[in-house]
Amino acid sequence: MACTSTRPSPGSLLDMPDPTLQDEPATTREQTLLDENQRLRKVCAALIERVESSGVAEGAPYAAFEHAVLLAEQVRERTETLHRTLDELGQVNAQLREEIRSRAAAEQRLIEAKQEAEAANLSKTKFLAAVSHDLLQPLNAARLFTSALGEHEVPDDSRRLVEHIGRSLKDVETLLGTLVDISRLDAGVLKADVAPFSAASLLDTLAQEYHQIAASQGLTLRYVRSGAVIDSDLQLLARVVRNFLTNAIRYTERGHVLLGCRRREDGLEICVGDTGPGIPDDQRQAIFLEFRRAERRRDDNDRGLGLGLAIVDRITSMLGYPVHLASRPGKGSMFSVLVPYGHLPAAQHVQEKVEAIPGSEPLAGRTVWVIDDDLAIRQGMQALLGSWGCRVITAARPDILARDADSRPDVLIVDYHLEEGVPDGLAVASRLHERWPALPVLIITANHDATLKRRARMLGFAWLLKPVKPLRLKMQLLSLLERT
Repeated sequence: MACTSTRPSPGSLLDMPDPTLQDEPATTREQTLLDENQRLRKVCAALIERVESSGVAEGAPYAAFEHAVLLAEQVRERTETLHRTLDELGQVNAQLREEIRSRAAAEQRLIEAKQEAEAANLSKTKFLAAVSHDLLQPLNAARLFTSALGEHEVPDDSRRLVEHIGRSLKDVETLLGTLVDISRLDAGVLKADVAPFSAASLLDTLAQEYHQIAASQGLTLRYVRSGAVIDSDLQLLARVVRNFLTNAIRYTERGHVLLGCRRREDGLEICVGDTGPGIPDDQRQAIFLEFRRAERRRDDNDRGLGLGLAIVDRITSMLGYPVHLASRPGKGSMFSVLVPYGHLPAAQHVQEKVEAIPGSEPLAGRTVWVIDDDLAIRQGMQALLGSWGCRVITAARPDILARDADSRPDVLIVDYHLEEGVPDGLAVASRLHERWPALPVLIITANHDATLKRRARMLGFAWLLKPVKPLRLKMQLLSLLERT
């Protein structure tokens, strides 16, 4: 190894006399130089001693230098590595920014597509609502005419034709109403109008209506009446129970269908049971999906879409009502919905009971005013109510007041949507109600708006949706007349 000591070797320049002074005699100057040389030699020795005792690696300055060079080289290498890493991170960062921009653009496109889909869905809902209203008008008139014809004495062959026409019209009404309801529920535009009412006011009418339907299929409908008061949207709950009853009759070949209630601690359980084939375990979830039906059907000509229980699921989910299904294959099924109890105001707590319609017409001799801007509806109402023995006065506008200013009707039936330039049905009914405060009023409309139903209820008016079911209309009229 090369010598790294800082101590001068023997014979170094510091020990050599100046050549210029070797041949000269010693003088004072020479002595001075020798003294200075000696002093410098001591200083050098002291500096060397201090350097060697400074604690540097191996006690040598060159080793310190080598260490410093090594550290510098490591710093340079690490700096270069850091620069390369920073360059790579910069490239990755640029790629990430580009990906983020790409994803942001994709998300924006998704948001725009979702908005377009929602707008299209809402437009579809509005279109279906408008189309359904226009379609329901002639359909409503056709059902009124068919029901009126069924009240007349006709030959058996003609009566069967009338029944077929009525059944076909009912199928059209069911299909159209189902499609519109699904569209409204999916779009979130169908809102609940929750109010207290007696369970019997709903179930009595349904029992009377489906008693005839069950009898036409060779089945017996057993109905257990309840006097409980519940808190719900009457129209929406009616749709749920109707779907239960329709399915029970559709899939039951023989035996009976049961409609009844059970009082539970947290609400009234409305039950519909049957003696049909039952539902296998692996189908109990699927039957609540759209366009899903049980494998066995009672009638191969049945034109249902498989949407009944899908509507039940949506309505009960919106209302927050639990639905229960109990079934035993080969024995039958029972669907039920749990509805919270309600409390009627003391003034409205009337025991309502709709008895079976006797052979003699209970509406005979009653005067009924009908205000509707559709001529076919007025003619259909005239024919149907006239077949029940009513005295019917119809008009497109409320100018009926001028024509019969001195007579008071027993019941007023008014359409909500009247012709342009005429106040709506609620306003017309309110004006007549001011004149005759005890006048029973029935508002008929294809509008499902919960706000309108709430306004009608606050005014004390009954509410019926188009297309009007003749039996439902008769029950509603009887109920209104019983309160006067």
